[in-house]
Amino acid sequence: MSPRPVLWHIPISHYNEKVRWALDYKRVEHDRKAPMPGAHIGVALWLTRGRSYTFPVLQLDGRAIGDSTAIIAALEERYPEPALYPSGPEERRRALELEDWFDEELGPYIRRFVFHELRRDPELFAEVSAASAPPWALRFPRVGVAYGRAFTGLRFGAADDRAAERARERVVAAVDRLEAELGSNDYLVGGRFTVADLTAASLLYPLVLPPEAPRQLQPPESVERFRELLRHRRGFGWVEEVFRRHRRRAGREVSDPALAATA
Repeated sequence: MSPRPVLWHIPISHYNEKVRWALDYKRVEHDRKAPMPGAHIGVALWLTRGRSYTFPVLQLDGRAIGDSTAIIAALEERYPEPALYPSGPEERRRALELEDWFDEELGPYIRRFVFHELRRDPELFAEVSAASAPPWALRFPRVGVAYGRAFTGLRFGAADDRAAERARERVVAAVDRLEAELGSNDYLVGGRFTVADLTAASLLYPLVLPPEAPRQLQPPESVERFRELLRHRRGFGWVEEVFRRHRRRAGREVSDPALAATA
């Protein structure tokens, strides 16, 4: 019997939510491990033998798979039902194209914008840092905040005001694209929930904050104002509805004292 799959993830990450959702949608019982952000880079390199330096990483049937798109492809092969890929070749091609587009044109920019705004609110940034840190790190909150600011600035470009403003514009453009692709339909491809819908909705969760999404903290005022500008748009409500219809839970968070001691 193959060992239970293990997802190495960052709890607040939208790319990681994409994979958590795929696992849960397919009702794949699995364990989840969450090293401290930043330290996860070394863990990812170790797990994948240098092929991937970030999370999520899924240990499945003796393999360590990095990258959310590759993980979902592996899940489709190992657990074909319920399917996230359309059965028809043209619809499948379209769904994968949209998955790639939202991964590249939305994911990095919504992350940059949200972290940029969080960095401007020291108290809230400290709360987010505490929520993401392992228990041992909570003994050193100032160190954790300084580390988090440095990491998000270097890794995500969140320290750059102009880059953050451009990122905000890219998020609006992604919502425009989402609504154009939907037209009058409930789903992006083929009249049913696919990897395209899962990707768009999961990558927009840090802005929409549906109740079914990961643990949430009150967003900074600047993000809340941005949310208010988009709240009445169809794309915003669509994300809420897709989460309500299709998000379910199957994973189990596990602790790893040895990992916590070295992370």
